[in-house]
Amino acid sequence: MEWEEKNLQTEELGHPEIKGEITRKDDKLLSLLKNVYVDSKDPVSSVQVKAAETCQEPKEFRLPKGHHFNMMNIKNIPKGKISIVEALTLLNNYKLHPETWTAEKIAQEYHLEQKDVNSLLRYFVIFEVKIFPPEDKKAIQSK
Repeated sequence: MEWEEKNLQTEELGHPEIKGEITRKDDKLLSLLKNVYVDSKDPVSSVQVKAAETCQEPKEFRLPKGHHFNMMNIKNIPKGKISIVEALTLLNNYKLHPETWTAEKIAQEYHLEQKDVNSLLRYFVIFEVKIFPPEDKKAIQSK
């Protein structure tokens, strides 16, 4: 890039008429350009229309499970997805009763894929709060 700029500068110094030609306006060409009007509208091909129709698959929805934490404002949930409340609920159910709430049952109940449920149960856990009693009897009791 630098080489091209240096080369152009040396050419301009050697031939000052080049700079004049570059900056000169040609009135004849400008008047012809004013008469040119281009109006273009691309036709929509039938292949593009068919491709757009096939890409938009109809979404399937399901009703939310349970009525916790004012979930009444949620009318439906796309299949393959869950709400935060449902995620917490299913994780808690799995933690309390893993023999009843298996990954297969959760996938079937919430319309999820088995691999997603396995990942969810493997990588997410519900926090558990434990309060340890004070060892010293002289500790101040909370009111």
